[in-house]
Order: sequence, then structure tokens, then C-alpha cells
Amino acid sequence: MRKLLGASVVILATALGSGEFLIWPWITTQIGIAFLWLAVVGFFMQFVINMEIERYTLATGETAVTGFTRFWKPWGIIFVLGAVLPNAFPGWATSGATLFTWLFGFGDPAIIATIVLVATALALTLSPVVYQALEKIQTVLVAIIMAFLVVGIFVATEAGAWASVVTQAPSAIPGIPGAIGAIGIAAFLGAVAFAGAGGANNLTQSNYIRDKGLGMGGRMPKVVSPITGEEVAAPSLGYTFPVNEENMRRWRGWWKVANREHFITFFVIGAITLVMLSVLVWSTVGEAQLTGEADIAFIQEEAQVLGNTIGGWFSTFFLFAGAVVLFSTSIGIMDYVSRLSASELKVSFFGDSEVITESRIYFVFAWVIAIAGSLILLAGLEAPLVLLIISASGGGVVMFLYSGMLLWMNTRVLPDAIKLKGWRYVAMWIIFLIFAVLSIYLVYYQIASNFFGVE
Repeated sequence: MRKLLGASVVILATALGSGEFLIWPWITTQIGIAFLWLAVVGFFMQFVINMEIERYTLATGETAVTGFTRFWKPWGIIFVLGAVLPNAFPGWATSGATLFTWLFGFGDPAIIATIVLVATALALTLSPVVYQALEKIQTVLVAIIMAFLVVGIFVATEAGAWASVVTQAPSAIPGIPGAIGAIGIAAFLGAVAFAGAGGANNLTQSNYIRDKGLGMGGRMPKVVSPITGEEVAAPSLGYTFPVNEENMRRWRGWWKVANREHFITFFVIGAITLVMLSVLVWSTVGEAQLTGEADIAFIQEEAQVLGNTIGGWFSTFFLFAGAVVLFSTSIGIMDYVSRLSASELKVSFFGDSEVITESRIYFVFAWVIAIAGSLILLAGLEAPLVLLIISASGGGVVMFLYSGMLLWMNTRVLPDAIKLKGWRYVAMWIIFLIFAVLSIYLVYYQIASNFFGVE
């Protein structure tokens, strides 16, 4: 267990800057603290989904998306687009750079974000084994974030705010339609989807545990730098192990450890972090009159309130931690989009090529993201939170698709002894139906509002 802790730290670090630092605290300023139970539910749903993604990879060594393409080849392209399109605008890097300028009082967010994007691409594509470098970077960033939260809950939050998380939750359940009306269906779906990693990001849990060496993933080639690493040209196609007493003993051991590691690293730390950040914003900004709406102005206002209430040092600490959170998410997004795309394009289209390797496709995607993102920023296109909400709501639709595919795949493809069953089977059906209803409502709302003028 001790050796495998960290297999989920990358997806956790990516999650921290989306729902945890931006979307849920912003929603808290709009509709109050009573709806935080939805964030915890959202995190638990993602824990269940992620473990079904892990189930397939632990058993076969290949990614869940590769498994989907065995049913229908275009699924790979659909999920690659589901990763690329919502992240075409480098909103997380822009938001982090904006906080950096607030912190130091100078600089252009577009230039700073461009430097971050290029530096991230260099770090990821020059590391001999990409996952190892990524895990080390994200572990340091998560440690900084947790240090801020430990200080923050003691000096800036109130006991009454913590009590409200529990006492106000039951009364909030009938008020969901009102909450949707207050913040919009896109923000609401995005909040549920991004209480955790969200969107196509969850699918790369397959890639992370494969490169970490869990289960049958230990037998698969890893993504390395085409410059400094030793490449493997073969695609990451897996196989199921023979079902016998010894192999099942090993399977039960891997499944137990993988569940425990993801529960602690992703669900417990992630959910606590989200609640802490939301309680912090409620204790400081929650009752203030905010001027910022669909942007990150409320973060600046929160920093000002913290400075006035506690001291200038804490305002500085808050902005520094916020910049770290958002930059960690930017790093994670560049990696997961490149990793998912490289894996599926190699398997689906370049399986026989000795020249076009998974590592080289990863290299190309990372640099395209860095260069294209930099050009977008330097062209002057900036609107962080609006685009992040659009990204998050689109991620909810993607989650509806792959939760259904996981249900189908893990009940039909795997050996009987390790198939999806029991309470997890029931939970996956509930999750699938929740995302189906929210996604259908979102599509209906967008069509009705944009084409027929219905409010």
C-alpha cells in the first residue's frame, strides 16, 4: 500500500483547480453552503466510476477507452475529442496567471500563462518516464495546497460555518430546482461533474495506474520521452489473465489495495479539500456583496476580505496557494489530454507503425497544446470562469457516455469472477441515470434558450 500511494495523486491535483478551488466556492457565494452535500456525492460518484475504470485496467493492462474501441472503433475518437475540445482554451493556466499578477502586483496574465504552458511541455516531454516526473511535481504542489488549508481552517473559518454544512443540508434537498435557477443548469451540471476530476479526465486513471505498474498494467509499455527515454513501439493492448486460485488471490490483493489507495488519495483528501475551501469562502466572502459574477473576481475579493479580517500575510498566502492549485490543474490537463489521445490514436490507427509511437504522439500533443494555448492567450482571448463552466458542463455529458460504456463493458467482457456486480453495479446504474437526466436537460436547455429564446 505504501509503495502504491500516489497512483491517484495526479488526478487529485488536476481536480483541485476545477471544482474545488473555482466552481464550488463560486457556487457557495451564490447559493450558500447548504449544497455542499452534492459535492461530496459527486466525489463519491467519481470514486465509483474511477474504480470501474481501474477494474478493467487492473484485469487487462489496457485502458478503458481501448476497451470501448473493441465494441466500436469510433469511441476512441469521441473520447479524444471529449478531452481536447473542452480544454482548447487554457483557462486554468490563465486563471493561475491572473492570481500571480494579483499576488505580485505586476505582469501580464497572457505572458505568464504562456511561460507556464511552455515550461510544462518541457518538463513533461524531457522526463525519461513521464508519469514519474508528473507524480513528483503534483505531489509537491498538493503538499503546498494542504499546508495552506491546515492554516486556513484554524485562522479563517468559523465553527458555525462547519455546523451549517450538516444542519442546512437536509433543507437544501428540495431546493435543487431553485439552485439551478440561481446559477444555471450549465454551472449546476458542471459542479456535480467537476466535484472531483470530471469529464474525460477520469478515463486517464487507466493510464496512470498502468504507468504506475498496478495489476496487469505492470506488463504494458509506459509513456517516455522520445528524447531521453527508451521507447516501445508496440501499442498498449492487454489481455485477461487465466482464472485460477493463485491468480484470483493476486487479483483480490490488487483490487483491495487499489480501492484503498484511491479512496484515501482521491475521495477522502479531495472531498475534504473541497469542503474546506467552500467553508473558507463562506466564512469570509459568503455574506459580502460580490461584484464579480461569471469571472474569478470573487477570488480577489476573498483575498481582500481575508487580508482585512486576518492580515495581509494570509491574503498573500491565499493567492499563492490559489496560483499553485490552478497551475497544478493546468499541468494535469496538458498531461491527461496528451496521454489519452496518444494511447487511443496509437491503438486505433498506428498499431503496426514502428515510427509513430505512443510517446511521440504524446510529445506532439503536449507541444500543440502549449503552442496553440499560447497563441490563443497572446491574441487576447480571456474569459476564465465562463469557459471553465462550459468545459465542466460538457464534461458531464462525456461522463454520461462513458459511465454507460463501463456498465456494459465490465459486466460482459471480464471473466465472471471479476465482473462488476453487487452494490457497485447498482451504484453505477444510479450514476448513469443521474448524468443522463442532467445531460439531456442541459442539451434541451441550450437548444431552447439559444434557438427559441426560452429562459
